[in-house]
Amino acid sequence: MNADTFLKKGYTISTDKNLLDFDTLYKYLSEDSYWAQGLPADTFKRSIENSMCFGVYKETNLAGFARVITDKATFAYICDVFILQGYRRVGLSKWLMQTIVEHPELQGLRRWSLATSDAHGLYSQFGFTQLTRPEVWMEKFKPYQLPKKEEQ
Repeated sequence: MNADTFLKKGYTISTDKNLLDFDTLYKYLSEDSYWAQGLPADTFKRSIENSMCFGVYKETNLAGFARVITDKATFAYICDVFILQGYRRVGLSKWLMQTIVEHPELQGLRRWSLATSDAHGLYSQFGFTQLTRPEVWMEKFKPYQLPKKEEQ
C-alpha cells in the first residue's frame, strides 16, 4: 500500500504505518483515553495492521492519531481519534477529520460511523449526526478487562 502524506503549518498527516510510534499510541489509548482503557497490546497491534491509520506529526514527533476501519467501498468506521495534550488547540483535530473524509480511497462510501462521548461539535462539522434510525442498529459490546490491582 502506498502511504499518503498531507502537509500544513509545520505538521504532517501520513498514512504510513511505519512512522507510527506504537508505544506512545498504546500508552495514550490504554491508559489515558476513556474508550480503550485496558486495551491489550496485541489487540492494538492487530487493529493497526487491519485499519487505515492516520498519524499526525510535528517533525518526527507523534501529535495525534485516528484509525478508519473500512472496506473502502461502502462503509467506514472512524475510531481512536485523538490529539496529544501538547499539540491541542491549533486545529489539528479538525484538519485530521477533514483529511480522513476527503481521502481519495474513502470517497463514495454509503455510510460513515463513529462513536463519541465528548466531541459532537467536531464531528458535526463534517456531517455526522445522531443515528437516523437507531432502532435498526444493534451491537455486541465486550469491554476490555482492566488488570486487577494487587492487594497489599
